[in-house]
Amino acid sequence: MAYLLVKTLHIVFVVAWMAAVFYLPRILVNLAEAGDVPPVRERLLLMGRRLYRFGHVMFGIAFVLGLALWLHFGIGGGWLHAKLALVALLLAFYIATGRKLKGVAQGRPLASPRALRWFNELPLPLFVVVVWLVLAKPF
Repeated sequence: MAYLLVKTLHIVFVVAWMAAVFYLPRILVNLAEAGDVPPVRERLLLMGRRLYRFGHVMFGIAFVLGLALWLHFGIGGGWLHAKLALVALLLAFYIATGRKLKGVAQGRPLASPRALRWFNELPLPLFVVVVWLVLAKPF
């Protein structure tokens, strides 16, 4: 029973974090398209800061729950190492996105909306492979 509760909560918090991973780059696209319209820019920066903070909290909780699954319930295998490597890449992407957001707030320019749209798509294939590894446990 405890295993299922911890696993359920881990999945819920991972989903919440992934929502932030997927939406934060979209805020950057919107910022690039908004140009120098101060009210829109300030609203998007506020949304981005709040989402970035929310994502960090969700990641932290998901991490602790995942650690509990691994240490207490003995979950593991080669697939877990691959999953953790991809999660590390997703975390690096998330942090890089947050740094871009902070740079915009400090007046640094953004890439074009088109380049940011491509950047926005990077986490999806990683997440698909993570889910496949968890479900299939191929090695």
